[in-house]
Amino acid sequence: MLATRRTLYTLLLLACCAAPLALLWHALGHGGWTLWEALILALVALITPWIGTLFASSLVGFVILAFRRDPLAATWAAQATRPATGRTAIAVAVRNEDLAAVLARAAPLLDGLPADRYDLWVLSDTQDAQLAAPEDAAMQAFRAGRPDAARVHYRRRSSNEGFKAGNIMQFLREHAGPYDFMVSLDADSVMGPAKIEALVRQLAAHPEVALVQTLIAARPSADAFPRLFQFGMRHGMRAYATGIAWWQGPDGPYWGHNAVLRIWPFREYAKLPTLPGGARILSHDQVEAAMLRGAGFQVRLDPREGGSWEANPPDMLSFLARDIRWMAGNLQYFALLRLPLFRAMGRVQLALAILLFLMSPVLFLVVLLALANAHDPAGSVGVVSGVVATWWLALMYWSPKLLGAAQVALDPGLRQAWGGGAVLARGVVAEFVFDLLLMPIRIIAHSVGMVAMLAGMKVGWAPQRREAARIPILDAVRALWWHTAIGIALVAGFAAAGWLPLIWVAPFLLGPVVAIPFCLLTSDPRIGAWLARRRIAALSEEFDPASPFPPLAV
Repeated sequence: MLATRRTLYTLLLLACCAAPLALLWHALGHGGWTLWEALILALVALITPWIGTLFASSLVGFVILAFRRDPLAATWAAQATRPATGRTAIAVAVRNEDLAAVLARAAPLLDGLPADRYDLWVLSDTQDAQLAAPEDAAMQAFRAGRPDAARVHYRRRSSNEGFKAGNIMQFLREHAGPYDFMVSLDADSVMGPAKIEALVRQLAAHPEVALVQTLIAARPSADAFPRLFQFGMRHGMRAYATGIAWWQGPDGPYWGHNAVLRIWPFREYAKLPTLPGGARILSHDQVEAAMLRGAGFQVRLDPREGGSWEANPPDMLSFLARDIRWMAGNLQYFALLRLPLFRAMGRVQLALAILLFLMSPVLFLVVLLALANAHDPAGSVGVVSGVVATWWLALMYWSPKLLGAAQVALDPGLRQAWGGGAVLARGVVAEFVFDLLLMPIRIIAHSVGMVAMLAGMKVGWAPQRREAARIPILDAVRALWWHTAIGIALVAGFAAAGWLPLIWVAPFLLGPVVAIPFCLLTSDPRIGAWLARRRIAALSEEFDPASPFPPLAV
C-alpha cells in the first residue's frame, strides 16, 4: 500500500516538474544557447523537484480533504477510542520567557486532563539570575494557587548544553521514569485537553509508533505581520500536511513541539550525534525523527486541524532572525546525510529540509544570471513560454496556500466558519501580495546569511522576541538597507536591459525595494488593528464563539 502511494506520488511529482522545465527549455533555447541560459536551466532544474513536492503534496492533500473528510483515517488509521492507561508528562521547554504567561496557557490543560495520568513539567534553560528570579516567583505563585500543586514540577538547568534538545533529553534521562509518554510544548504553544487525550490514545494504540506529530495552527493576532503571514500558512499547512502524511506514512516529520512521544524509544534512540568538530546540532527535530525511523520505529503525522496552536514572530525583523537560525540548523544536515543512523526516507527528509533554504541562493543566482543574459547580445529568450514557465513555477511554490484556501471555498460549512467567501477572498489576496513582497526579501537574507556562515559567522539559539512592538525607523534602516540597495541595483540593471526584462522580473523584485517601509508598516499596531477590524486575513477562531482565545482587542 505504502509502496503504491509513493509510486503514484513520484509519477505525479515528475509530471509536475516536467511541464515547467520543458517550457523553460523552449524559452531559453530560443535563438540558441548562451552560457547564462544553460546555467539558468541547470539551477532551476536543481530546485524544481523541491518546488514540485509542495505542489504534488498539496494536490494530494486537497483531494483527500475535499472527498475523504477524515485526513487521519485517509493517511494512517482511524482515531483510537480505547482509553490510554499510561502516565504522561506535559513538558514545556522555556528559556528567558515570561513564565507567568506560559503557565497561564498551561493551566487549562491541567484543568481538563485527569490528575492521575497527566503532570506538568516546566524545563527551564534560563541562565541569567536576574531573569531566573521572576521565573521562580511565577512558578511559586502558580503552584500556590492550585489544589493539585503536586502535579506541577519545575526544573532549571545550570547550563543549556545541547540547547532545547539537550534540555528535553536530560529530563527524559533523569525525571521521566514514572511516565510512558511525553507531550512536547514550546513556550508559545497552546493545546486543548481533548487534542492531547486523542494523541495519547492514538500513540498508546500503536506500539510500533514512537512519535505522533500533530498539525500546528497559528493563534489569532491583531498584529499585521503575523496576521498576514499566518493566514497563508494556515491554509497551506492544512493541504500540505495531509499530502505528506499520505505519502510519507511511517516516515513522518517532527516539528519539535505540539507532539506526543513514547518516552523509552525516544530516550534510547534519539540521542543527537555531535557534528564534526564537536558542534551541537541546532535544528534537532527532523534529525530525531530520522533516528527513530532508523531504529525501526514509526513517526506519524496527524494532519487534522484543531486543538493545537502556536504564535508567530511579531514583526519582519524577528521573523528574518528566526529564519537565519533555522537555516543554520538545516544546513548542518549536510554533515549528517551519510551517517548510518538513517534510512533512505530519513535522508530524503533531511535533504528536503536543506533545500528549503538552499533554494534561496539558487534563485538569487538565477536572477543574476538572467540579468547577465539580458545584457548579452546573444541572449534571446522566448517571451511567452518564459513568462508562463516563470509563473507556473511561482504558482507551484504558492500552491499549498492556494489549494488550502480553495478547499475551504468549496465547502459551504468551512467557508462560513471562515467568515464567508468575500472575507476569505480578501484574506487570500492580501496574503498573496504580502508574500510576494516578503519572498524576495527572505531570498536575499538567506543568500547573504549563507555566505556569511561560510565566512565563519556563528549562529546559535538566542531567545525569541514574542511581544509585538513598533519597529523604530533607524532599526529598520540598519537591518534592511542592504536588501533595499540590492533590490534597487537589480531593478536598475534590468531596466537598463529594456522594458520587457524589467516587466518580467518586477513583481519579484518589488519587495526588497520597499523593504524598509514594508517592515515599518507591518509592525505598526494601527495597521494590524485596521486589518482585524475589517476581518482581512481573519482566522476561523475569530468567528467561533467557542474559541479558546479571547476576542482581539482592536
